Amino acid sequence: SRGKLNINVHVTESDSGEPHIKVDEVKVKAYARILREVQEAAGVEGSLNVRNITGFGDVFITQEDDEEILAEKWSVALKALSSALENLIAMRTQEGNQLKNDLIERIENIEANLKDIEKVSNGRVEEIRNKLRDRIQQLFDDENFDKERLETEVAVIADKMDITEEIVRMRAHLKFFIEAIEQAEPAGRRLNFLTQEMNRELNTIGSKANDSEIAHHVVRSKETLEQIREQVQNVE
Repeated sequence: SRGKLNINVHVTESDSGEPHIKVDEVKVKAYARILREVQEAAGVEGSLNVRNITGFGDVFITQEDDEEILAEKWSVALKALSSALENLIAMRTQEGNQLKNDLIERIENIEANLKDIEKVSNGRVEEIRNKLRDRIQQLFDDENFDKERLETEVAVIADKMDITEEIVRMRAHLKFFIEAIEQAEPAGRRLNFLTQEMNRELNTIGSKANDSEIAHHVVRSKETLEQIREQVQNVE
């Protein structure tokens, strides 16, 4: 998974809540003893009262939250965190489905262009072979000319212009791409690799075909593939 999530929890006490305060018994006893000593030294009679001691503000101390209070606060924070994470997961799932549908649509566009390329290329190899044979035969119309060698050379040239293998591999890449985005586990690296492979196949098809109509479909496919490549950067 890409990135990380940091969470900070801040607790703000409500003004209406009762403060957690306790008495510092050690100081209370110390102040009481000192006040009695003062009375004796001054020769003042009378008894001490609570006000005499509570006049010293530091006899009250704020009580830290005990385990029960901390557990209660953590329970509230945990519920809020769980709700936020559920919303985050739901949002990511929704965005993921939208991205998947977008990628599938673009892959289908490339598949449509590939079908058009295949239609144009069907029969081209044989047509090219015949044209080359006729052209060369006209140039070397001689009974002593090695016709068998001519056929071999023509076949080699025509085969170099055959894009059948590239179309087959391209279709396999498209199939693997769809399978990858349909799976639950992260597929970002695999999709990125497949887009690179598809780009190579399209480049080869364009260079080998040497046909304006096929070149047009190749350009359209590469434009769509670039859009796919950009979208894939957002996939884990």
